[in-house]
Amino acid sequence: MELLVASALGLLTSAGVYLMLRQRTFPVIVGLTLLSYAVNVFIFTAGRLTVNLPPIIDKYANGYTDPLPQALVLTAIVISFGMTAVLVMMALGAYLEAGHDKVDMNDTDETPKGGAK
Repeated sequence: MELLVASALGLLTSAGVYLMLRQRTFPVIVGLTLLSYAVNVFIFTAGRLTVNLPPIIDKYANGYTDPLPQALVLTAIVISFGMTAVLVMMALGAYLEAGHDKVDMNDTDETPKGGAK
């Protein structure tokens, strides 16, 4: 099971980084989303979840589950959803303003470098 989770975590991270390095805005947003999913899975697995144990200390239970990783992941999901919504609206506004979704910081028009306009 650990190999499956580690492979999924590596796949999410690598796909997120690859998409973030693209020159278009919407793949960058999807890459950020995949990277936030990878971080959520990492936090969730680092919490050492135990099955069929209560999240509170009880004198009749054999042990307890730490509720902190679950709360952190739930908070991170809500924050990443809001961040994604804001980024989509900003990218949509930039696309409607410029007419394209390139993320080129040096040259915003389509003329080649050194060429006449």
